[in-house]
Amino acid sequence: MTDATSQPIPQQRKNIFQLLELDTRLLGMVGAFIILCIGFNLFTDGRFLTPRNVFNLTIQTVSVAIMACGMVFVIVTRHIDLSVGALLATCSAIMAMTQTAFLPDVLGMELGNPMIAPIAIVVGIVAGTAIGAFHGWMIGYLTIPAFIVTLGGLLVWRNVGWFLTRGQTIGPLDTNFQIFGGTNGTLGPTMSWILGVIAALAAIAGIWNARRAKSAHGFPVKPVWAELTLSGISAAVILGFIATLNAYQIPQGRLRRMFEASGETMPEGYSIGYGLPVSVLLLIVIAVSMTIVARRTRFGRYIFATGGNPDAAELSGVNTRMLTVKIFALMGALCAISAVVASARLTNHTNDIGTLDELRVIAAAVIGGTALAGGMGTIHGAILGALIMQSLQSGMAMVGVDAPYQNIVVGIVLVLAVFIDIVYRKRTGDA
Repeated sequence: MTDATSQPIPQQRKNIFQLLELDTRLLGMVGAFIILCIGFNLFTDGRFLTPRNVFNLTIQTVSVAIMACGMVFVIVTRHIDLSVGALLATCSAIMAMTQTAFLPDVLGMELGNPMIAPIAIVVGIVAGTAIGAFHGWMIGYLTIPAFIVTLGGLLVWRNVGWFLTRGQTIGPLDTNFQIFGGTNGTLGPTMSWILGVIAALAAIAGIWNARRAKSAHGFPVKPVWAELTLSGISAAVILGFIATLNAYQIPQGRLRRMFEASGETMPEGYSIGYGLPVSVLLLIVIAVSMTIVARRTRFGRYIFATGGNPDAAELSGVNTRMLTVKIFALMGALCAISAVVASARLTNHTNDIGTLDELRVIAAAVIGGTALAGGMGTIHGAILGALIMQSLQSGMAMVGVDAPYQNIVVGIVLVLAVFIDIVYRKRTGDA
């Protein structure tokens, strides 16, 4: 009699997605984003995918995307932060008053002084970090639910921001500060290409280094053609993005004023593209840093361990209370950085800055795959979620959909995204 255990086990044939080891959920999000862009481009007679609109779309996404990076950590640890929009407004008000009132009146530093912007930014980040840490202390050590603490923070900090400025618009802000806003601060085509090539080479190096690391430890690796395919796609996306931004030309009137300000005459027929905005570069740096923190540091491992099972994490020696303080302090710092980007893009601090951003940030994180039950989430997913949200709103605005209907569609998309995520996790066994 033949021993059944000695017969070879038939290997299941893998499809192309399994060979490439692609996250099917992320792939679905990318597909939905592509369909969204193509659809709006058709409905707007080709205006949606123009270099100008792509440029505007990226700088409009940055503020929410930066906060969404921090919201991933908050939600992964089974908390929520409803105060991020109000905290952004308070930090923006603090930085605006520092630039236009405190530094000129107290220290005699007028706008245009090269130290004004750095001092204002540091003051804002310190304030945001302190407020976030205070929220975390109440949640972690006083055991007040995060929903209640941050709901109270939404009401408190929105009105603290109003009190600091007496409800007035403060501006214009310092010109060096405005560099972080978008059109007032770009790298130009040459530097953008240099950074694009460096980023493409870094992405390719990362793919092949990961392959070598897997091979060295005896783990199965993808076929060489699969690695080459991923390398080509990564490089094409990065360089295509840079090419699109460089294709957006600075208006001739603005170029002429720039030459006149430097005492020169603009050459006839001269033109140049904007290139990569400084704010987008800032988002990339934050996204890479947060991804490294999540994947390569003890702090990141503690975050996901706590989100997966708080009791087990605490029994294994994780100080979950202090971890909560650190996470909300980080969230506060990112709110302050977002305030820099948002107010610099407007060139002023306005009383309604950051309104409803808390909902957009949470929606971006959830659409990006962060599980509300905790324990799961990615930084790149949250950024893609923010981009999808902003594309949806911008596209509907270009088509001519009224604001109330835009909010209805966004609400439906949010609920649908969560439902799809629940179904996906059940089928893949991650629920």
